[in-house]
Amino acid sequence: MARLEAIRFTGVGQTFPTDAGPLRALGGVSLTVARHEFVAVLGPSGCGKSTLLRLAAGLIKPTSGEVAVFGRPVTEPRDDVGIVFQQPTLLPWATVEDNVVFPARHTRGRVSAEDRRQARAIVGKVGLAGFEQRLPGELSGGMQQRVGIARALFLNPDILLMDEPFSALDALTRDAMGFELLQLWQSSPKTVLFITHSIPEAVLLADRVVVMSERPGHVIEDLPVPLGRPRDETALGTRAMQDYCAHLRGLLIKRKAA
Repeated sequence: MARLEAIRFTGVGQTFPTDAGPLRALGGVSLTVARHEFVAVLGPSGCGKSTLLRLAAGLIKPTSGEVAVFGRPVTEPRDDVGIVFQQPTLLPWATVEDNVVFPARHTRGRVSAEDRRQARAIVGKVGLAGFEQRLPGELSGGMQQRVGIARALFLNPDILLMDEPFSALDALTRDAMGFELLQLWQSSPKTVLFITHSIPEAVLLADRVVVMSERPGHVIEDLPVPLGRPRDETALGTRAMQDYCAHLRGLLIKRKAA
């Protein structure tokens, strides 16, 4: 049975005006993501990876082509699409719980007792039980990013857009967060479009890895990951993963050299 299509980019181009003239960020990207599929996007800096997420989120409109979510053109942000940015962008004066329930306050103008119960449950799922009343300044970088993920999950979106969410973390914390994200996704599947510069991270997490070219970005390779699920730290040492990572690394180096 074919899987329901969650996100579709059809011939999407994106040009931004700058003082130096038009800047083509994307050049004809066509890409589909099935419902509950985990797709990672790799590519050089400036190739338009983050622009893809902003388009899917409805934060900007494409210069050409179309972006659709569940078959409907994206014209504005949707409640069934959650976003996790590189930085968690938390409200510094609000507690962890209040940061997590912020989407309810923003969309409905109020926060119910059920909202707070749900927020506390999500905070527990991301490993922050007991920190509900702490302020962001009292948390480590990894803990703050967990709050950002919890906030994105609060409205239970079917689609989760993640823009290099672990890039600012140290290597050990980054690995730990990756495994925690895998556990969350495996226990409660969502459609994930995940931007990263880390080849091992992309391969560990994703069902497919999409490789983009230099700007203006377009898809140069779209490959399924040859690893079964569920995955844990043992996957990092398998020959299949090492060979796949080597292939992606060679592809990116070759394109850069060209």
